Amino acid sequence: MSICLSPLPNFNIKLKLQLSGVDKNISNIAFTRTVLGVLLAVIVLSIDAFNPVKLFLHVFNEYAITIKPWHIATFAFVCMIYVTICEYKELLYFGAKIFINSMLSIFFRDIEVIGKDKLPRHGPMIFVINHSNQFVDAMIVLGTTSSENFKVSYLMAEKSFQRPVIGDIAAALDVVPIKRAQDSAIPGLGTISFLEIEDEDEDMNDNMNKEEEQQEDTTDNGGDDTDNEDEDAVVRKLQIIGDDGFTTSAFRVGDKLRPNDIPSSGLKYDILKHVDLHSMFEKVLDKLAMGGVFGIFPEGGSHDRTDLLPLKVGVALIAYSALERDGVSVPIIPVGLNYFKTHKWRGKCLVEYGNPVYIDPTTLSKYQLGGSSKRSVCNDLLDRIKDSMRSVIVTMPDYDSLQVVHTARRLYQGKNSAEENTGNSKEKEQDLLRRFAVGYKLLMNGDGNVIPQAWFDLQERIKAYRRELLNLGLRDYQVSGLDRGNENSDDDEKHPGLNRERIFRGIRVVYKIVHLLVLITLGAIPNLFLNLPVRLLADVYAEQRRQKALANSKVKIHGYDVMLTEKLTFCIVVVPLLWLLYGLIMVFFTNFDAQTITLCFMCFPVFSYAAIISSEAGMVDGKDIKPYFLRLLPSTRRRMRVLPEQRRQLRRDLRLFVKKVGPAFGELYHGKDVDWKQINDIITKNRSTIMKRAVSTNDIADIADVSKKDQ
Repeated sequence: MSICLSPLPNFNIKLKLQLSGVDKNISNIAFTRTVLGVLLAVIVLSIDAFNPVKLFLHVFNEYAITIKPWHIATFAFVCMIYVTICEYKELLYFGAKIFINSMLSIFFRDIEVIGKDKLPRHGPMIFVINHSNQFVDAMIVLGTTSSENFKVSYLMAEKSFQRPVIGDIAAALDVVPIKRAQDSAIPGLGTISFLEIEDEDEDMNDNMNKEEEQQEDTTDNGGDDTDNEDEDAVVRKLQIIGDDGFTTSAFRVGDKLRPNDIPSSGLKYDILKHVDLHSMFEKVLDKLAMGGVFGIFPEGGSHDRTDLLPLKVGVALIAYSALERDGVSVPIIPVGLNYFKTHKWRGKCLVEYGNPVYIDPTTLSKYQLGGSSKRSVCNDLLDRIKDSMRSVIVTMPDYDSLQVVHTARRLYQGKNSAEENTGNSKEKEQDLLRRFAVGYKLLMNGDGNVIPQAWFDLQERIKAYRRELLNLGLRDYQVSGLDRGNENSDDDEKHPGLNRERIFRGIRVVYKIVHLLVLITLGAIPNLFLNLPVRLLADVYAEQRRQKALANSKVKIHGYDVMLTEKLTFCIVVVPLLWLLYGLIMVFFTNFDAQTITLCFMCFPVFSYAAIISSEAGMVDGKDIKPYFLRLLPSTRRRMRVLPEQRRQLRRDLRLFVKKVGPAFGELYHGKDVDWKQINDIITKNRSTIMKRAVSTNDIADIADVSKKDQ
């Protein structure tokens, strides 16, 4: 079931929580209780006979004790200030959560959650989250855990902590800032030139070989929102010679050690000062010891890639430090954020919580030894964390491949009315999508760069099908309904029910057109004056910030990961200013009294949100009506007529291919619950068998003939 976001303090979260054996819609009960309480308060305040303040003043004035209304108001105000001071941090955190929930309900059309039953009931916990939407990622996780009995805090780069708006919200959420070396880097004087020498130190080469085998950097850059610097050249081992020289056998570029990869020209360099992270670690460990929950983005920086970046070691150091200092094995929970239309308004997000990862207590002694033993256990834990993170997201080599896999999953699975709109359905969709992704990557990598011809043809047909849908402006779910517009008069005589269905379809079209016009009329004025100016300016501002972030990044592809955050921060500042501008216009250029102006000002957020919802509903109507209008054009009518049959053939051939090749994938094909931490190893071992079976399947037509004979 989906989360229904609203700007009210409590989400109307239609999600079954299975905690303590209770299977109830707890959030719906809390929401209903809040609404009833607000309505009761309105009734009591509206009728003097029920108003407790009015009754109090009436009784005491009867006994000649003069108490004015402002006396009671002053007393209540003083009490409110006292409570606010006493509970300042809690109220600030609660207020920030309400604000974030409101922002999410405006910027996202739907946020769905699966796997929430895997969360422990109490802290301490560490959330490890993929980082594909900058600061919005933290807001999403916070919003989906708002009904739980724990507080989520985060680690954030001090540079981002000092940003206006973002830093203020982070402070309210009790975020722990991290001072990073690269944020205070000083450009070095001159350049570095490399000269090859033959008499290199053998011990030094041995050290370099060991470093190359480990392939992991154990220096934590920290932070959660800035660009990952893994593609800078980093010297791993060196020997200083005099005041202006050093020797090295290799340096690191990205996540690879490149022995004897010597640049031909001088290089500029930065001087990074040592940063003491001891105080930061102590703050985090203290919070975890008190049952706190921390969200960490181990990739180090946000990006718009379709796979994970190399993980930073900080999360492993924190987990082992908690076990060493306090004897607490903190569960590490993978959280997968799967966005649809990441950078656009009113997108969708699927949040998936995975199975916890725990430290093996027997490895603590190796961690305490330090040196290579410490690096080894930390790297092993990082590998397990990476596997767990991959189990809650869908990783692909590029965006086009991801779209192919999404389309293949929809074609293969279809719809099951019994499970439609349920949490189980979403969970199965994600599971099937990950299976397709693993199979796709194996088939495309091939065996000796040989891609199975049958799969290559299927992939090209899927891409062509997607391109045709994009050109027509249609969605895959609409294709199955296009058949209903292709009946002729002979069909009417054979099937009288078709004529009746055609009449009902015409009535539905008329209804949708009228409904669309009503929605446009209702939302026109609020959208024109409240939403449209902000949206246009926010799009321009976000595009400028995207270009700047892309120019300064070495890991971003398009820079889409920063756009929604920039739109959100822009709106937080500009929307109140726009309302204030309209308020000043009403004060100085109209004859409205104070009460009318106050009422109008209070209605601005209501009208703005209502206009957003009405516009979205209108867009749904527009998409439903579009195929009927496309049929009016001869060129598009011919193209639309062949789409249903094209889809059926594609679906049939895809299923035949999976039926033929799937059994070779073993557990990935047959297993009900796949262990994603081990599946890659299993598939790698069976690669040759899988590829032999796939390569032998050269023609889909041959598979179809064999299938008919079997039947």
